Amino acid sequence: MTQKDITFVADFLTEHFNEAPELYNRKGKYFNVERVGQYLKDEDDDLVSPPNTEGNRWFNFLKNSTHLKESPLLFPYYPEKSLHFVKRQMEEIIDQCLQKPADVIGKSVNQAVCMSLYKTSQSEDSTPQLFKLPFLWNDKTSNIHYVLFTMLESSVSKIYILRRHTDTSRSVNNGLIAVEFGSFLNSSINDSSDSRCYSCLDAHFYDDETITVVLKESVEQEGKERILAQLPLS
Repeated sequence: MTQKDITFVADFLTEHFNEAPELYNRKGKYFNVERVGQYLKDEDDDLVSPPNTEGNRWFNFLKNSTHLKESPLLFPYYPEKSLHFVKRQMEEIIDQCLQKPADVIGKSVNQAVCMSLYKTSQSEDSTPQLFKLPFLWNDKTSNIHYVLFTMLESSVSKIYILRRHTDTSRSVNNGLIAVEFGSFLNSSINDSSDSRCYSCLDAHFYDDETITVVLKESVEQEGKERILAQLPLS
Protein backbone atom coordinates (compact mmCIF):
# COMPACT_ATOMS: atom_id res chain seq x y z
CA MET A 1 0.00 0.00 0.00
CA THR A 2 1.17 3.52 -0.68
CA GLN A 3 1.25 6.21 1.99
CA LYS A 4 -1.72 7.82 0.22
CA ASP A 5 -3.77 4.61 0.63
CA ILE A 6 -2.90 4.38 4.33
CA THR A 7 -3.87 8.02 4.86
CA PHE A 8 -7.16 7.46 3.09
CA VAL A 9 -8.06 4.46 5.28
CA ALA A 10 -7.00 6.32 8.44
CA ASP A 11 -9.14 9.30 7.54
CA PHE A 12 -12.07 6.99 6.83
CA LEU A 13 -11.79 5.28 10.22
CA THR A 14 -11.38 8.60 12.01
CA GLU A 15 -14.46 10.08 10.35
CA HIS A 16 -16.87 7.15 10.58
CA PHE A 17 -15.85 5.15 13.63
CA ASN A 18 -15.53 7.76 16.36
CA GLU A 19 -17.08 6.78 19.65
CA ALA A 20 -20.70 7.84 19.94
CA PRO A 21 -21.74 7.95 23.64
CA GLU A 22 -25.32 8.82 22.71
CA LEU A 23 -25.61 5.35 21.15
CA TYR A 24 -24.38 3.38 24.16
CA ASN A 25 -27.89 2.53 25.33
CA ARG A 26 -28.83 1.05 21.97
CA LYS A 27 -28.28 -2.51 20.88
CA GLY A 28 -25.56 -3.29 18.38
CA LYS A 29 -22.62 -1.12 17.36
CA TYR A 30 -21.53 1.81 19.51
CA PHE A 31 -19.96 3.53 16.53
CA ASN A 32 -21.23 5.49 13.56
CA VAL A 33 -21.51 3.04 10.65
CA GLU A 34 -20.31 3.91 7.17
CA ARG A 35 -22.93 6.25 5.74
CA VAL A 36 -23.54 4.41 2.47
CA GLY A 37 -23.68 0.88 3.88
CA GLN A 38 -26.40 1.76 6.39
CA TYR A 39 -28.88 2.33 3.55
CA LEU A 40 -28.35 -1.19 2.22
CA LYS A 41 -29.03 -3.13 5.40
CA ASP A 42 -32.22 -5.17 5.26
CA GLU A 43 -33.50 -3.95 8.62
CA ASP A 44 -36.45 -1.95 9.85
CA ASP A 45 -34.39 -0.10 12.47
CA ASP A 46 -33.81 3.61 12.05
CA LEU A 47 -30.58 4.74 10.40
CA VAL A 48 -27.74 5.47 12.79
CA SER A 49 -26.64 8.48 10.73
CA PRO A 50 -29.73 9.82 8.93
CA PRO A 51 -29.10 12.28 6.08
CA ASN A 52 -29.19 16.00 6.65
CA THR A 53 -32.04 17.37 4.51
CA GLU A 54 -31.53 20.98 5.55
CA GLY A 55 -31.30 23.18 2.48
CA ASN A 56 -32.60 20.46 0.15
CA ARG A 57 -34.51 22.26 -2.61
CA TRP A 58 -37.03 19.48 -3.14
CA PHE A 59 -38.03 19.31 0.53
CA ASN A 60 -38.24 23.08 0.72
CA PHE A 61 -40.42 23.08 -2.39
CA LEU A 62 -42.82 20.53 -0.86
CA LYS A 63 -43.03 22.38 2.44
CA ASN A 64 -43.96 25.60 0.68
CA SER A 65 -46.50 23.97 -1.66
CA THR A 66 -50.03 23.86 -0.29
CA HIS A 67 -51.24 21.37 -2.90
CA LEU A 68 -48.29 18.97 -2.93
CA LYS A 69 -47.69 18.80 0.81
CA GLU A 70 -50.53 16.33 1.38
CA SER A 71 -50.78 14.94 -2.14
CA PRO A 72 -51.51 11.18 -2.29
CA LEU A 73 -49.63 11.04 -5.60
CA LEU A 74 -46.26 11.62 -3.96
CA PHE A 75 -44.54 8.62 -2.43
CA PRO A 76 -43.89 9.33 1.26
CA TYR A 77 -40.32 9.95 2.31
CA TYR A 78 -38.73 8.07 5.22
CA PRO A 79 -35.49 9.88 6.07
CA GLU A 80 -34.81 7.57 9.03
CA LYS A 81 -35.16 4.28 7.12
CA SER A 82 -32.93 2.20 4.80
CA LEU A 83 -33.57 1.56 1.13
CA HIS A 84 -34.73 -1.97 1.89
CA PHE A 85 -37.52 -0.59 4.08
CA VAL A 86 -38.55 1.88 1.37
CA LYS A 87 -38.46 -0.89 -1.24
CA ARG A 88 -40.86 -3.06 0.76
CA GLN A 89 -43.20 -0.12 1.29
CA MET A 90 -43.23 0.62 -2.44
CA GLU A 91 -43.83 -3.04 -3.36
CA GLU A 92 -46.86 -3.17 -1.06
CA ILE A 93 -48.34 -0.04 -2.66
CA ILE A 94 -47.70 -1.36 -6.19
CA ASP A 95 -49.35 -4.67 -5.29
CA GLN A 96 -52.41 -2.80 -4.06
CA CYS A 97 -52.57 -0.78 -7.30
CA LEU A 98 -52.39 -3.91 -9.46
CA GLN A 99 -54.77 -6.10 -7.48
CA LYS A 100 -58.00 -4.40 -8.54
CA PRO A 101 -57.23 -4.38 -12.29
CA ALA A 102 -56.12 -8.03 -12.03
CA ASP A 103 -59.43 -8.99 -10.44
CA VAL A 104 -61.50 -7.07 -12.99
CA ILE A 105 -59.55 -8.32 -16.02
CA GLY A 106 -59.49 -11.88 -14.72
CA LYS A 107 -63.25 -12.00 -14.31
CA SER A 108 -63.83 -10.52 -17.78
CA VAL A 109 -61.72 -13.10 -19.67
CA ASN A 110 -63.64 -15.98 -21.26
CA GLN A 111 -63.03 -18.55 -23.96
CA ALA A 112 -64.30 -17.41 -27.37
CA VAL A 113 -63.36 -20.43 -29.47
CA CYS A 114 -61.48 -23.72 -29.16
CA MET A 115 -59.46 -25.19 -32.07
CA SER A 116 -57.61 -28.49 -32.07
CA LEU A 117 -54.21 -27.87 -33.69
CA TYR A 118 -52.52 -31.22 -33.05
CA LYS A 119 -52.66 -34.30 -30.85
CA THR A 120 -49.89 -35.70 -28.68
CA SER A 121 -49.33 -39.19 -27.36
CA GLN A 122 -50.62 -40.19 -23.98
CA SER A 123 -47.23 -41.51 -22.86
CA GLU A 124 -45.39 -39.99 -19.94
CA ASP A 125 -42.46 -39.03 -22.17
CA SER A 126 -41.83 -35.32 -22.50
CA THR A 127 -43.87 -33.89 -25.34
CA PRO A 128 -41.76 -32.12 -27.99
CA GLN A 129 -42.46 -28.47 -28.72
CA LEU A 130 -44.72 -28.32 -31.77
CA PHE A 131 -45.92 -24.72 -31.56
CA LYS A 132 -43.49 -21.98 -32.52
CA LEU A 133 -43.23 -18.38 -33.66
CA PRO A 134 -46.41 -16.83 -32.23
CA PHE A 135 -46.75 -13.20 -33.32
CA LEU A 136 -49.78 -11.05 -32.54
CA TRP A 137 -51.20 -8.21 -34.60
CA ASN A 138 -54.32 -6.11 -34.09
CA ASP A 139 -55.85 -4.46 -37.16
CA LYS A 140 -57.71 -1.56 -35.59
CA THR A 141 -59.25 -0.52 -38.92
CA SER A 142 -61.18 -3.74 -39.42
CA ASN A 143 -61.17 -4.81 -35.75
CA ILE A 144 -59.46 -8.10 -36.55
CA HIS A 145 -56.92 -9.80 -34.31
CA TYR A 146 -54.26 -11.98 -36.00
CA VAL A 147 -51.91 -14.67 -34.70
CA LEU A 148 -49.02 -15.95 -36.85
CA PHE A 149 -47.42 -19.27 -35.90
CA THR A 150 -45.73 -22.38 -37.30
CA MET A 151 -46.15 -26.06 -36.47
CA LEU A 152 -42.85 -27.92 -36.18
CA GLU A 153 -42.11 -31.41 -37.53
CA SER A 154 -45.37 -32.07 -39.38
CA SER A 155 -45.40 -28.92 -41.51
CA VAL A 156 -42.19 -26.93 -41.29
CA SER A 157 -42.80 -25.38 -44.71
CA LYS A 158 -46.10 -23.80 -43.67
CA ILE A 159 -47.04 -20.70 -41.75
CA TYR A 160 -50.48 -20.50 -40.14
CA ILE A 161 -52.60 -17.36 -39.87
CA LEU A 162 -55.34 -17.32 -37.27
CA ARG A 163 -57.72 -14.39 -37.21
CA ARG A 164 -60.59 -13.48 -34.94
CA HIS A 165 -62.87 -10.48 -34.65
CA THR A 166 -62.19 -8.37 -31.55
CA ASP A 167 -65.95 -8.54 -30.90
CA THR A 168 -66.23 -12.15 -29.72
CA SER A 169 -69.89 -12.29 -30.78
CA ARG A 170 -68.87 -11.87 -34.44
CA SER A 171 -67.04 -14.32 -36.69
CA VAL A 172 -64.79 -13.92 -39.75
CA ASN A 173 -64.35 -16.04 -42.85
CA ASN A 174 -61.30 -18.31 -43.12
CA GLY A 175 -60.54 -18.04 -39.42
CA LEU A 176 -57.49 -20.30 -39.81
CA ILE A 177 -55.46 -20.71 -43.01
CA ALA A 178 -52.03 -22.12 -43.85
CA VAL A 179 -49.55 -20.75 -46.39
CA GLU A 180 -47.01 -23.22 -47.78
CA PHE A 181 -43.68 -22.07 -49.22
CA GLY A 182 -42.62 -24.37 -52.06
CA SER A 183 -40.99 -24.36 -55.49
CA PHE A 184 -43.01 -21.37 -56.70
CA LEU A 185 -40.24 -19.17 -55.31
CA ASN A 186 -37.59 -20.63 -57.64
CA SER A 187 -38.39 -18.41 -60.60
CA SER A 188 -37.54 -15.31 -58.58
CA ILE A 189 -34.16 -16.75 -57.53
CA ASN A 190 -32.76 -18.56 -60.56
CA ASP A 191 -33.84 -20.62 -63.55
CA SER A 192 -33.35 -23.95 -61.84
CA SER A 193 -36.31 -26.30 -61.98
CA ASP A 194 -35.27 -28.20 -58.89
CA SER A 195 -38.00 -28.64 -56.34
CA ARG A 196 -37.12 -26.66 -53.24
CA CYS A 197 -38.77 -26.58 -49.86
CA TYR A 198 -38.53 -23.64 -47.51
CA SER A 199 -39.20 -23.27 -43.82
CA CYS A 200 -40.05 -20.05 -42.01
CA LEU A 201 -37.42 -18.61 -39.66
CA ASP A 202 -39.45 -15.59 -38.62
CA ALA A 203 -42.65 -13.77 -39.55
CA HIS A 204 -44.14 -10.41 -38.59
CA PHE A 205 -46.87 -8.16 -39.81
CA TYR A 206 -45.40 -5.32 -41.86
CA ASP A 207 -48.71 -3.44 -41.82
CA ASP A 208 -52.41 -4.28 -41.78
CA GLU A 209 -52.23 -5.79 -45.28
CA THR A 210 -48.75 -7.30 -45.54
CA ILE A 211 -46.73 -10.01 -43.77
CA THR A 212 -42.92 -10.10 -43.89
CA VAL A 213 -41.30 -13.54 -43.63
CA VAL A 214 -37.71 -14.81 -43.49
CA LEU A 215 -37.35 -18.19 -45.21
CA LYS A 216 -34.52 -20.71 -45.50
CA GLU A 217 -33.97 -23.78 -47.61
CA SER A 218 -34.79 -26.97 -45.73
CA VAL A 219 -32.13 -29.12 -47.43
CA GLU A 220 -29.04 -29.93 -45.39
CA GLN A 221 -26.21 -28.31 -47.30
CA GLU A 222 -23.76 -25.46 -47.07
CA GLY A 223 -24.83 -22.06 -48.32
CA LYS A 224 -28.55 -22.42 -47.71
CA GLU A 225 -30.48 -19.69 -49.37
CA ARG A 226 -32.22 -17.09 -47.20
CA ILE A 227 -35.17 -15.20 -48.58
CA LEU A 228 -36.91 -12.09 -47.31
CA ALA A 229 -40.45 -12.10 -48.73
CA GLN A 230 -43.49 -9.92 -48.28
CA LEU A 231 -46.88 -11.57 -48.62
CA PRO A 232 -50.13 -9.64 -49.10
CA LEU A 233 -52.94 -10.94 -46.89
CA SER A 234 -55.25 -10.84 -49.87
